[in-house]
Amino acid sequence: MISAREILIYLAIKYGGDWDLMMEAVRKKENIPFSELEGIESKISSKAITLADDDYPKSLKNTCKPPLVLFYYGDLSLAHDEKRCISFIGTREPSEYGSEISEKIVEGLAKDDYVIVSGLAKGIDTIANETSLNKGKKTVAVLGNGIDICYPSENKELYERIKKEGLLISEYPGMTPPSRTSFPSRNRIVAGLSSTIVVGEAKKKSGTMITVSYGLLMGKNICCVPYPAGEDSVCNTFIKEGAFLVENAEDVSIVASGTKRNFKV
Repeated sequence: MISAREILIYLAIKYGGDWDLMMEAVRKKENIPFSELEGIESKISSKAITLADDDYPKSLKNTCKPPLVLFYYGDLSLAHDEKRCISFIGTREPSEYGSEISEKIVEGLAKDDYVIVSGLAKGIDTIANETSLNKGKKTVAVLGNGIDICYPSENKELYERIKKEGLLISEYPGMTPPSRTSFPSRNRIVAGLSSTIVVGEAKKKSGTMITVSYGLLMGKNICCVPYPAGEDSVCNTFIKEGAFLVENAEDVSIVASGTKRNFKV
């Protein structure tokens, strides 16, 4: 008997994980020859979880366009506790200040056993994923390309570490190359997995804006590191619009836990 799981994996392979094309095929009840479905899972090198499976992360069911299939390596249980996951994101070209404070905050969060979620991109993402592992803790990297591609290539060592010590996840199968839309789409998964999103540093025009927008739509906590007035940082703008100002891991933990802190002069 053909299962929904097999159909979704087939469509993900056929359409390179493109959500819109896959959904169009589902709506039209695309005819799929049984011979194409036979042994479909042997055609992927990674593990896979589909929206039809009981073990699919609950936090992603409420995202914009819930991924129909997630390809992954590592410990999928890391994606199951939204309250213990914190997404840490930011610019690919951080300042010295941004790099140092991001590393410091992630170190503190790691001590509190939070799972750090990021996108394996250069800059703040790399700092977040790498610092968490270096502290002996778990991290999740959400890829904007096929699960078997390391992008950027200079993060190959980190990619392999996360594969063994954390969780690599992507809605794109195998060697699917990145596209103009794949990274913005990836950002909804980064936002969806966590209860709280921390912006370490970001320019006013960046992919961080997309992730935060998704987070706001999903009702996530948004935290930002403050920056000097006049700098090209969107963090202060977010803070003025209601984001939590955070200067250390304790600040983030308070927000993530929902604990209210008394104001002291």
